[in-house]
Amino acid sequence: MTRVKSFFASRWGIIAVGAVIGVIAASLQKFGNPGNMGICMACFERDIMGALGLHRADVVQYLRPEIPAFVFGSLIAALSFKEFKYRSGSSPMTRFFLGMTAMMGALVFLGCPWRALLRLSGGDWNAIAGIIGLIVGITVGVLFLKKGFNLGRAYQGETKFAWVFPFIMAVLLVLAIVYPSYGEGAALFRSTKGPGFFAAPLAVSIGAGLVVGFLAQRTRFCTMGAIRDVILMRDFHLLSGVVALVVAAVVMNLIYGQFHPGFTLGINDAGEVIGQPAAHTNQLLNFGGMVLAGMSFALAGGCPGRQIFLSGEGDSDAAVFVIGMMVGAGVAHNFLMVATQRNAPWIVGIGLVTVILIGFLSIEREK
Repeated sequence: MTRVKSFFASRWGIIAVGAVIGVIAASLQKFGNPGNMGICMACFERDIMGALGLHRADVVQYLRPEIPAFVFGSLIAALSFKEFKYRSGSSPMTRFFLGMTAMMGALVFLGCPWRALLRLSGGDWNAIAGIIGLIVGITVGVLFLKKGFNLGRAYQGETKFAWVFPFIMAVLLVLAIVYPSYGEGAALFRSTKGPGFFAAPLAVSIGAGLVVGFLAQRTRFCTMGAIRDVILMRDFHLLSGVVALVVAAVVMNLIYGQFHPGFTLGINDAGEVIGQPAAHTNQLLNFGGMVLAGMSFALAGGCPGRQIFLSGEGDSDAAVFVIGMMVGAGVAHNFLMVATQRNAPWIVGIGLVTVILIGFLSIEREK
C-alpha cells in the first residue's frame, strides 16, 4: 500500500494518470459521447439538470452516469486508503454561489477546464481563448489568495454525515440505469437530438467514471490547481499531469480520426457553416466566460473535477460547490445565459464584479 501511495504521489504517477484520463476521454467520445466532450464536468452536470427538468433546453437533457461514477470512484479510493472523512463549515453559501458563477462562466464558453483541454486536443482552436481566459481568471484568484483571501476553516465531524452526498449520487446512478419515464412533460427527460442525445454505452460510461474518479482522487488531479501551483510556488507537478492528458488525447484523437483542426469545419452542400461541436466563435465571450469560471474555481479551491472528487471523500464544502454548479446550469439555460445567447454578456460582466467583490470582502485583515 505504501508503494502504491508513493507512486501516485510521484511525478511519474501524475503523468501516468493524466495520460490515462486523456485516453479515456477520447475513447468515450469514440464510444458515443458528444464531439470533443468525452468528459466535461460542467456539461455533464448541465445535462443531468435537464434530465431532472430544472431547465428545458431539449438538446441537453440526459442523466449522465459519469458524474455519480466519478464520485463513487473517488469514494472507493478514499475508503481504500482510509481518507474518507467528513469535513464542512467553510462558508457554505459563498461556495454555493461560486459554484453558480463557475458554471455560468463555463457555459458561456461551453465547457469546463477539462473540456477546454479536450476541445484543444480535438483541434478546436476556439478553446485557445477560453484557456487563456482560464489562466487569467486563476491568476486573479491567486492574487486574492496572496492578499489573504480565506473562506474560513472547515471542521471535521462524524463520518456518517459524509455519506449524504454519495447517497444522492447513488439515487442519480440508479435513475440513470433504470431511466424511468413518468409521462408526457414529466421527468426524466431525454434529448432526441443535440449533445444530450449522444452517449457512450451505460457500462462504458460507468466503468470509465469509476476509473477516473479513483485515479484522480489518488493523485489530487486538478486543472485549476496546476495553474495555481505554477504561479504561487513554481511547482509543475500537477501541470505535468495536465500536459500528459492533452498529449494522450491528441494521440488518441488522431488514431480515432477525431482530430479536426480549425475554428469551423467548413461549409456543407447547403452552404451552411459547419462549426466545431458545441462551440462558438465569439472569442471575447469564450475568454470572458472562462475568466469568470477561473476566478470562481480559484477562490473555491478547485476545478469542477477536483470538487467532485473531494465530495466523494467526504468534503461537504466541495459538495456544496458541486450543487451550486448544478443549480447554476439550470439558471443559465432558463435565463438565456449560455454561449452567445442574449444574456451571456450580462452574466459575465455581473459575475466578474460579484466574484471580485467576494474576493475583497473575504480577505482576512490583520488584527
